[in-house]
Amino acid sequence: MAFSAPSLKGRALRLLSQREHSRAELERKLKKYEEEPGTLAHALDELAAKDFISEARVVQSVLHQRAARMGAARVRQELLHKGIAPEAVAEAVAGLQESESARALEVWRRRFTASPADAKEWARQSRFLLSRGFSSAIVAKILRGAVDAGNEAD
Repeated sequence: MAFSAPSLKGRALRLLSQREHSRAELERKLKKYEEEPGTLAHALDELAAKDFISEARVVQSVLHQRAARMGAARVRQELLHKGIAPEAVAEAVAGLQESESARALEVWRRRFTASPADAKEWARQSRFLLSRGFSSAIVAKILRGAVDAGNEAD
């Protein structure tokens, strides 16, 4: 008995069962399995019609998983990489801007026990927050606040 390879729709459903995927992600991952041109697009159209593929759910999933630990720039980058429409990305990131400072402070507090004592430590803490996608203005504000709070304790 010969084993047949899963269909494109079957492969897509398997990927979707693991986490939300955008249409662009599914196309990128499944393109190599398409034997006849147009079959992948047809399979994805069927899944989208049944609401198995939802851009809004992908956005909500990324926000839920990343927003607490990442800055708006990093979330924007991830959503764009997933092929989400720029308008939806802009709308999602706009909501993150309001809490950016509080989220950056929380991330900083979880990682560091003390405010930066010298330029080398300032640079290290700054790089950490910047790599998480927080803006340089927010990073400077957090680190200045940490230094000021450290000086008040003396």
